[in-house]
Amino acid sequence: MEGKKSRKARWLFIILVTPILLFSLYTWLTLTWSYSSGERAGYVQKFSNKGWIFKTWEGELAMVTMPGAIPEKFYFSVRTDSVAAQINRTLGKRVALTYEQHKGVPTNWFGETEYFVTAVKVVE
Repeated sequence: MEGKKSRKARWLFIILVTPILLFSLYTWLTLTWSYSSGERAGYVQKFSNKGWIFKTWEGELAMVTMPGAIPEKFYFSVRTDSVAAQINRTLGKRVALTYEQHKGVPTNWFGETEYFVTAVKVVE
């Protein structure tokens, strides 16, 4: 009788823990493997620290191709506080943001967009 209880407990443990481990592994893979990377230049026109439980930095870069043209907006997320501090220091200046695109991140706890900025430099 004792063997059946321990076997049931083991199966219950496996059934409960396996999905959690698989979800964790998938999340780790999507956050460490980059689908694409590049740079975008423009003016950061909106940047804020958002979230109820997990706070992330979310921003909007206005990319202007020529004066007087309607700017294209590039929405991005920042996971590192040091990069967020650099962006805050460069507000109002033309900047180039280096980013990595992470497709398939399962929740928005790590950022609202799939574009994560990793560096910033002033262009002007």
